[in-house]
Amino acid sequence: MQENTAVDEYAARVLRHFGPDPANWVRPGATDHDVVVVGAGQAGLGIGFALRRAGIGRVAVVDAAPPGRTGAWTTIARMTELRTPKNWPEPEFGFPELGFQAWYEAVHGERAYADLPRVPRLEWAAYLEWIQRHLRVPVRHHTRLTDITPASGRLDLTFTVTRPDGAESTVRESTRKLVLANGVEGTGGPNLPAELDGLPPALLAHTGRPLDYAALSGRTVAVIGAAASAFDAAAAALEAGAAAVHLFARRYDLIVQGPGGFGGPGIGARNNYHRRGDAARWRQKVLAARAGRSVPLHSVTRATAFDGFHIHLNAPLRTARAEDGRVVLEAADGTHVVDFVIAGTGYQYDPRTRAELRSIADDIALWADRFRPDGDLTDAALARTPYLGNGFQLLEKHPGQAPWVGRIHVFSAAAHLSFGYPIGDAQSLAHAIPRLTDAVGRDLYFEDQDTPAAATSPSHESPSLRAHYAHAIWSPARPQPAR
Repeated sequence: MQENTAVDEYAARVLRHFGPDPANWVRPGATDHDVVVVGAGQAGLGIGFALRRAGIGRVAVVDAAPPGRTGAWTTIARMTELRTPKNWPEPEFGFPELGFQAWYEAVHGERAYADLPRVPRLEWAAYLEWIQRHLRVPVRHHTRLTDITPASGRLDLTFTVTRPDGAESTVRESTRKLVLANGVEGTGGPNLPAELDGLPPALLAHTGRPLDYAALSGRTVAVIGAAASAFDAAAAALEAGAAAVHLFARRYDLIVQGPGGFGGPGIGARNNYHRRGDAARWRQKVLAARAGRSVPLHSVTRATAFDGFHIHLNAPLRTARAEDGRVVLEAADGTHVVDFVIAGTGYQYDPRTRAELRSIADDIALWADRFRPDGDLTDAALARTPYLGNGFQLLEKHPGQAPWVGRIHVFSAAAHLSFGYPIGDAQSLAHAIPRLTDAVGRDLYFEDQDTPAAATSPSHESPSLRAHYAHAIWSPARPQPAR
């Protein structure tokens, strides 16, 4: 999309009405950044913008992906339409003039939006590109967080940076706050069942990893799982020319969302779920996991439109082995030989499995450390999920031993057990980003009050820079309207 189109001119008019960003009020310190946001998808962009509009100016947003490949929408997502209703107030960050509806109507017209049943995935990606360009959130691409080391009053971060020639270098920077906005992977990564452990990478992929579906043309594919991502992967393989796709489900039936799709939690639940007691939150999540994940009707009909689609209900996988370049699957309904396996088996959020968190994982409180359910409600995977505070912050496993863990905020799907729905999804942004911004600002403000100025001011500051900071600290939080 080129600049200076009608929709770009519209964005410029809207943002001009915002006025200038508030001056940075955070006391200057010896760290490289006040906040580092990891992830430049829809959540990371929104957080970077919200922090700037809250007067928190020393913010860095980093992403391991190259430009144009951040987030899921043009990489691993395979649905044709978003699963959330088009009229949910997301993710305009509190400004409807910047919402999807405003953008879509500016591009296609009001009637086109009125006739739109759901948001097409690639239109959503184009909208996010527009948002990124006009919110002007700087993003450092090709930059992956690989380690976190606590220090006095800060976190020392290690990044691996990939240069254009493919070579890698290491960069170390410090920050007072860290926000992990890394989407569905959260504090863990793809969940692969133990039955698939012996398969080589050439014969196996998870729906959470990029996959060349064109390479599956003419081949027989097995898909493990029966939720939305599994069905979308099956349909994508068939659309790419796969000869056959066999989808294996543990359940004896499917949980299919009607034509209206997923309604999601109401505003009351989204704003207050984290205030419920641990037992209530735990019980709801365990029972939901046992009931099974649902799949939109559109995803089912998309896959079943192909003669080559075969569904195996009540057929949990028992074993899988590679044999002569193919895969032999033993399921509850018999033996099947396929050319490739796609696991649509969801995600796990154990910090010990995440490279950048592994060295500090023993200091992070998990749900297993804070809540012990009755015997009939145990769930080992949920127990390994981080237990978060009201501002999405990690909590220390042993109170008083690692208070620095609260400098890390988890704004990803790993927050689902603490907050009731996937944080970082489109449905969460308008409600959760303000809560996160408030929590980060609160912590920085009170830490500044408790720390003598001399201890936080860099010794190399010039007089002019020091004067600038003094002005920033005492400037009003919101600029006066232009006259």
